[in-house]
Amino acid sequence: MTEQNPQVPNQTPGVPDELARFLTEDQDPQQVAKIYAKVSQLLTRGEQVSYIAVQKALTYDPTPEIAILTNRRFIHYQQNLLGRAQFTDHIWRELKEARLEEGMARATLTLFATNGDVIRIDNLVKEQARRLYAIAQEMEENVREELRLRAMEEKRAEAGGVYLPGMMAAAATAGSTAAPADEPLQALSKLKQLMEAGLITPEEFETKKKEILARL
Repeated sequence: MTEQNPQVPNQTPGVPDELARFLTEDQDPQQVAKIYAKVSQLLTRGEQVSYIAVQKALTYDPTPEIAILTNRRFIHYQQNLLGRAQFTDHIWRELKEARLEEGMARATLTLFATNGDVIRIDNLVKEQARRLYAIAQEMEENVREELRLRAMEEKRAEAGGVYLPGMMAAAATAGSTAAPADEPLQALSKLKQLMEAGLITPEEFETKKKEILARL
């Protein structure tokens, strides 16, 4: 998968390098530091934060909404004045459409999920909104490509008389030709790609990996 946030020189004194890369489009350093610390505790194995966008109203807002994009999902963070916080997330394969609207000073990003949920974040700095939209579009394309490859893999498996739930072609049935020696490696590589794209969970990845290794 294409790296979403290339490394840039740290131009923000006093800010750790791991956070400086999220401050390239006028993000609030304090808000970014707070949300990064919180969301880091929610990440699954292999999940990485790709981008953080912070709502910036024209008037002071002590509780801005925040969008956190990872290689697996879109996370929407909201907090009220009483300190109550809410995280709402959707894995990328649940994204149906992303829509960007730009006004005179700020922009609005709206995401439509396949289950009918709508996430709308307004008062975004235009540069941040454009980055969110571009990454969402790229992830949507990645998911479509993964689904296309998955369908091809399933058809190929069915054509050979072999099909394992979950998408992987495996060992041949009795009397069929033995699979090539590198097929397990290809299967493991494919599984990892599907996990990174959010098409399967880490738990599903581990289960399938054990099944493949057990056949060696």
